[in-house]
Order: sequence, then structure tokens, then C-alpha cells
Amino acid sequence: MTDHRHLLGRRAEEAAARYLEAQGYRVLARNWRTAEGELDIVAERDGVLAFVEVRARRGQAMGTAAESITPRKRRRLLRAALAYLQETGATLEPRLDVILLQLTPGGRILSLQHLPGAVEE
Repeated sequence: MTDHRHLLGRRAEEAAARYLEAQGYRVLARNWRTAEGELDIVAERDGVLAFVEVRARRGQAMGTAAESITPRKRRRLLRAALAYLQETGATLEPRLDVILLQLTPGGRILSLQHLPGAVEE
């Protein structure tokens, strides 16, 4: 990943974490890694454990952020979430969310959309 893309990704994840906290979520982990994959954000609110995939796009040339969650990526997210539950012993109701961010070419956030339960088995 290029430094610029890495910086944009970090900026998007930071914005997503701030958004979740403003919505009453408690962020428990960021960039949680396992052999199965990485969880961008793990957050809890009202007895639900949200595993949040953050997707950002600077344009539509390669499709929308939602379209970037392929079946392969979906499987990796599910396996990573299961690994988190097993490792931590968490007993909250799990849910896989997506936060979509649309960015300007310079990286300014134009919009943020939270899709609770967007990733299903």
C-alpha cells in the first residue's frame, strides 16, 4: 500500500471511530489482527458487538466502497470476527457492519454512511 493510500485509510478509520463514539458506541479495538484477517474497528453498544469494516473511496472509477466487499472479503471478515469472539470470550450479540466514506481526491471526507449488519453469512 502506498504511503498516501495508507494515510487516507488511517484518516477514514479515525473518522469512523469518532463517528461511532458520537453515536454512543464504545470502541474496544482498532486494527485487530488474526491469521484470519483484520478487523478495522470492534465496538460495543447496547449489548451488540459491532465488527466494523471501514471502506473509503476517492471516486467511482473502481466501483463504490460497498461493491469492494467481495465474497472473499466477507468470508475473511466472518472468520476474523469468530476468532475475536473465541480469543476474547465475548458473549455480546455479534454484528458485522460497514462504514462507507466518500472522499475528495485530496482526502477530505464528503460523506459517511454506517450500514449496521451489512455483512451477512
